Amino acid sequence: MESKESSLGTPSAAASNADDLGLTQFQGFWIPSRSVPTSSIIAFQKNFQALDDDIIVVSKPKSGTTWLKALVFSIVNRHHYTFSNTPLNSTNPHLLVPYLDIHLYKKNPNPDLSTISSQADSIKRSNCRIVYIIRNPFDIIVSLWHFLRFMDDQSVEDHFEMFCRGEEGYGPFWDHALGYWNMSLEKPSNVLFLRYEELKEDPVAQTKRLAAFLGFPFSIEEEKTGMVNQIVDFCSFNNLKDLEVNKTGKNPGSIIPNNKLFFRSGKVGDYVNHLSPTAVERLSNILEEKLSGSGLTFK
Repeated sequence: MESKESSLGTPSAAASNADDLGLTQFQGFWIPSRSVPTSSIIAFQKNFQALDDDIIVVSKPKSGTTWLKALVFSIVNRHHYTFSNTPLNSTNPHLLVPYLDIHLYKKNPNPDLSTISSQADSIKRSNCRIVYIIRNPFDIIVSLWHFLRFMDDQSVEDHFEMFCRGEEGYGPFWDHALGYWNMSLEKPSNVLFLRYEELKEDPVAQTKRLAAFLGFPFSIEEEKTGMVNQIVDFCSFNNLKDLEVNKTGKNPGSIIPNNKLFFRSGKVGDYVNHLSPTAVERLSNILEEKLSGSGLTFK
């Protein structure tokens, strides 16, 4: 135990950094309590009742959440809107697919969910569909560091140290990922484990896979007329980034000062420009230990 603590950082340093970033340990995970009070999580766990036709999007921060929300919204609502009148043109994806903990249960312990298109225990009991997107943890560290610079002046090295201790928003990363990885193996028809890098490499194939999982598969006619490609293009990083709402807008009530912070680069492998080979090797060893025997690996 002593050697593990020394390799991951001292307990006193961990507590200090957690306080600096407003992190609170709750039920084994670190919660960004500035934006997510534990009371909203408790209200969600206590009151939320999952329906069989619910679609729940899950991710760690900076794993492709904004992109995935836009894709899911476009796939599910493609027969209701055209690309010229879709709400995505004027509304950030995070408001169209709202967070259960940040948006809904934070405002009201018993929110009206009737307007939401159809981690409490009821989720596990229901046949709802869960889409979990995961990203290379090295890129998550760099992306999160850039994202949080508006509220703290910690270095990328500071963020790396905290990540290695499992001390980051909704971390530890390995526990968060393993929970959904194991669920996807146990209930593959209910939990889709989607990799950010695969979505970047072949967005058309992964979007078709996503649509089929959600129960909204593309018809042969839709594929012939290019509907898949149109959704991929509309939800692409560059298109979403250039929409006025994402260039100059701000989500009401959010601590995030502007929507453009959700769109920095979206590149795969940018961590090589910020993390040393020694740091990469160190975290690789930690991940190998934490994920050992699970079958979950990262390139």
